[in-house]
Amino acid sequence: MKAALVGIGNIMFNDDGLGVYAAKYLEENFTMPPYIDIVDGGTLGFKLMTYYQEYDYVCILSTTSEGEIPGEVFHFTNEELLDHGSCRQSANEVEVVQMLEICSILDEEMAEVDIVAMKPEDIIPVEANLTQTVQDAMPVMIERTVQLLASKNIVLVPKEEKLSLQAVIEHYANPTFATHQY
Repeated sequence: MKAALVGIGNIMFNDDGLGVYAAKYLEENFTMPPYIDIVDGGTLGFKLMTYYQEYDYVCILSTTSEGEIPGEVFHFTNEELLDHGSCRQSANEVEVVQMLEICSILDEEMAEVDIVAMKPEDIIPVEANLTQTVQDAMPVMIERTVQLLASKNIVLVPKEEKLSLQAVIEHYANPTFATHQY
């Protein structure tokens, strides 16, 4: 099995980057099986199609326009997203669904895709951070993701030493994150 955990969104627009931060948090705080790749999807657009085509399973972490309450967490399968139709309101939703639509009409095998998404509170300010509402709801998103992956036989093992979400945000928003030693 070849799997990918893809966090998407733009970390420069506050809660829009919550998927990227969630993926990074999981990478920092859990030991991953060797067959899963953690991907900072940022704003991948058409490149997202590559993951749908080259992997057996893809779990996307992102924002959603669904729901009424910021911080609410949802799970969607690729079939549910394809049925969403006009519900696509955010750039992240449009990218994910458009690539699913394109792949579904190609004659190639496509990965099983799940999306764990949270309703953002604020995606307007140019700020590499998350609102307190989203930070408070992040444990729900993390737990839902860990449970979903476990249901696919992808078991994440918690590390003994944990890095806080705020530390992940601060380090990841810093360009020297990749070389930072914890």
